[in-house]
Amino acid sequence: MTKQEKILWVLLPVVLVILFLLSSTDLIIKEKKTEIYPISVIISDTSDDYFGNFRKGVDKAAEEYNVDVSFLTLYEKGDQDQQLELVKREINDGASAVVLVPVKPEECARKMDDMVLNCPAVIVGNLIPNERVKSGIAPDFEEQGRLLGQAIARENSPGKPVWIFMDGIDYGYNREIYSGAESELKNAGFTVKIYKKTMGETFQKAIEGLVYPGGEKVIIAAIDAKSLDETAEIIAGSPVYGSYVDGLYGVGSTTRLLTDLDNGVIKGLVVSDQFDAGYRSIEKAVESVHRGFEKEQIILDSYYIRREDLRESKFEKILYPID
Repeated sequence: MTKQEKILWVLLPVVLVILFLLSSTDLIIKEKKTEIYPISVIISDTSDDYFGNFRKGVDKAAEEYNVDVSFLTLYEKGDQDQQLELVKREINDGASAVVLVPVKPEECARKMDDMVLNCPAVIVGNLIPNERVKSGIAPDFEEQGRLLGQAIARENSPGKPVWIFMDGIDYGYNREIYSGAESELKNAGFTVKIYKKTMGETFQKAIEGLVYPGGEKVIIAAIDAKSLDETAEIIAGSPVYGSYVDGLYGVGSTTRLLTDLDNGVIKGLVVSDQFDAGYRSIEKAVESVHRGFEKEQIILDSYYIRREDLRESKFEKILYPID
């Protein structure tokens, strides 16, 4: 063998070993590990029936930001204490951040103000004082009420009674929505009466009372999605009821509510982009974990829509987001 051939035979195994190490181990070139963020989303209900578009937004952001999402519902309706216990449990179990849709915002704000959170939190609603709550994401709820009241006043003769149906004044942001709607309606000359759901047949009995002799026609505005869904089902279930209700209005954008709008059961809806709310809640949660950010209230746009608006491209993207 020549000297060059001997050198080649010595170098060849060395090169093969180096190539093997490069291709099958990280001893020389270390592979960059993808960081996974465990984030818990705790909603305000016992099921996610009214959070369809919101959850689509959460799932889309989770895919893009490498998030392992735990999507949690309550065991018992309306239990704010239980919701905050879930927050503590998820943090203790290793959540990097928590996204919270508060059951009763005012009560939640008071109790969270005294809590020590070991991770950042995002509120799907209005910001609260706790320093670890970095972002609030929500429409302007009082503005939603004003849009609702303005639409009713614009589309109906003044003087007609307007019944406001709700799950309860302290649930969600019903108080703010009611305040905006009541102000607009009273300024326009309408009388307003509240019906809070205290038992299973509250709305049913109120509507049944319209058909008694001497009953007058009314306008109904249901200011939360659950109350509106129930009311639409009652009216759609009887042609008699519909003849005594001059118009059913409300706030919400679930698939069932949009179908009722399309079928003429509901006359008008105030909606916001719930897909965007879900997406941005996860986005902000990841930002807070990764590099932190200043406290911020993100205001989502709200819109009043009627049946004919459902086919507009602008509203199709908001109301029927692609998975």
